[in-house]
Amino acid sequence: MLLKVFKNTVLFSIIISISLVTFSCGQRTEQARKNVLKDTLALNDAPSTNRTLLSENKNLNVGANKTQDYLPLLQGKRVGIVANQTSVIFKTKRSKASFLNYTHLVDSLIAMNVDVKKVFAPEHGFRGVADAGEVVKDGLDTKTGLPIISLYGKNKKPTAEQLKGLDLIIFDIQDVGARFYTYISSLHYVMEACAEQNIPVLVLDRPNPNGHYIDGPILEKAHKSFVGMHPIPVVHGMTIGEYAQMINGEHWLTNGIQCQLTVITVDHYNHQLPYKLPINPSPNLPNAKAINLYPSLCFFEGTPISVGRGTNKQFQVIGSPKFKNEGFPFQFTPTTNAGAKYPKHDGEICYGYDLSEYKTLDGLNLEWLIDFYNKSQTLNSETPFFTDFFTLLAGTQSLEKQIVAGWSEKEIRASWEAGLTAYSKTRAQYLLYP
Repeated sequence: MLLKVFKNTVLFSIIISISLVTFSCGQRTEQARKNVLKDTLALNDAPSTNRTLLSENKNLNVGANKTQDYLPLLQGKRVGIVANQTSVIFKTKRSKASFLNYTHLVDSLIAMNVDVKKVFAPEHGFRGVADAGEVVKDGLDTKTGLPIISLYGKNKKPTAEQLKGLDLIIFDIQDVGARFYTYISSLHYVMEACAEQNIPVLVLDRPNPNGHYIDGPILEKAHKSFVGMHPIPVVHGMTIGEYAQMINGEHWLTNGIQCQLTVITVDHYNHQLPYKLPINPSPNLPNAKAINLYPSLCFFEGTPISVGRGTNKQFQVIGSPKFKNEGFPFQFTPTTNAGAKYPKHDGEICYGYDLSEYKTLDGLNLEWLIDFYNKSQTLNSETPFFTDFFTLLAGTQSLEKQIVAGWSEKEIRASWEAGLTAYSKTRAQYLLYP
């Protein structure tokens, strides 16, 4: 009967009638159940801060929403979930304006009697409030009573003990399509750990807001790190479900092992479809413009240049206090805020560019990087422009060497062509969408 209901409605009509459902999730308390219901109703009535008009991408149906496809896979299973604040199931609500409403996947599945045992949290944490690079600690989710296991810091890969007693892992996190965005590194380690313990992985797919192009140098094995684990370009042009298939198919897990993988796809999605994220994927990607600029501006994280952390235009402004007399048209002052506890150049006036009104990018922009490097060389500064972290972000030493040698953006791009051509052929094998 339950599956029949899901074929005709989304999960939430059941959640609103939760008082009719028997709640029996192991040791979870009645108070935890009430917390889930309270938060579900609160989200439905909350202000529209994190909602987007249904007129945008109204036909898309993300993997998490297709409960009829994956609830049968969860029956009788002890489930672990890799999730953050983007792991939600959407519902529509008609009013004077049509908005997207949602409840968290974890809360929703608990309400539907799925035996959720624990949550695994990536960078920025389960509820998505931790700063970039900040250690995410283990703990308990106050809303559900579930144990939370951090997958950021020293423990990036789930241990056998942490997976003990689980029959299946759900991975549901919104990605933004850049190699150095660490959620795909977490995906790798989850798949690897589950393959070693013979635990199936279920990926609930979501669109890639930067899925309309591929670009950048291919990562070299010598520069593998958590901000780049695989031989792919900076912008990989895949959804997280497609990327999971590539990890498996290319035998990138240790010793070439493969995990038992199921992907619940997105309905009506294609790679050229613009997609505005209804929920910020991390604290310093607050809007569509920041997400579009992120692959180009993240290179500056390996330089003395601020990308606007500590302002209200994160990844939309770039600058440095050193450029006061360099004729830049814009200035900003980073200060400590909720998404940046220790922003670069905290309290100092930075001079540079405001890119918040810049055109939508269909490829990496290197002009800003080259421009700032060249201007930095005219200053008497003991601070090197490129750090070791820049090489990890680029995935190669070549980009730094090319900029230092005075190569133009066109010349640098030409050096990427062979790698991108080969990658395109590999990528085509794993695409789930046109």
